[in-house]
Amino acid sequence: MCQKQNWLKNRLNNVKKKHPLANGCFFYYLNAMKKYALVFIALSGVVMLISACGNEKRESNPKLIGSWKSKNSETSLKITDKKFVMDGDEQSAEDYFTKGDTIFTSFEGNQPYTRFVIKELNEQNLSLVYPDSVLVEFSR
Repeated sequence: MCQKQNWLKNRLNNVKKKHPLANGCFFYYLNAMKKYALVFIALSGVVMLISACGNEKRESNPKLIGSWKSKNSETSLKITDKKFVMDGDEQSAEDYFTKGDTIFTSFEGNQPYTRFVIKELNEQNLSLVYPDSVLVEFSR
């Protein structure tokens, strides 16, 4: 061996003795951090899944439930706790939920939701804005 190779070998041995990360500990720490990162990612994913699928009760407005007839008598609307029926067609009854002043309906839970905006709601009158921006007034 030449003198330069011996010098390099001695230098590397001295570095390994003095610095703990040069003895392979660096890779141990790196692997440990990878494991912790994967565990953290998995736990955060589980937390997000549980929070997204939580029991969010979407109760309907009691003023909304009942049978409604449009003021021009062309459209009838029946709203129960779970179903939204237009024009008396029970076969095409849609599931619905309310969020704020909006009624979201969907046929058998499929998306996209059809949105009806409530303009006015009291015991006897209901004004709905249909998805095509037509205002229809109903009464009991």
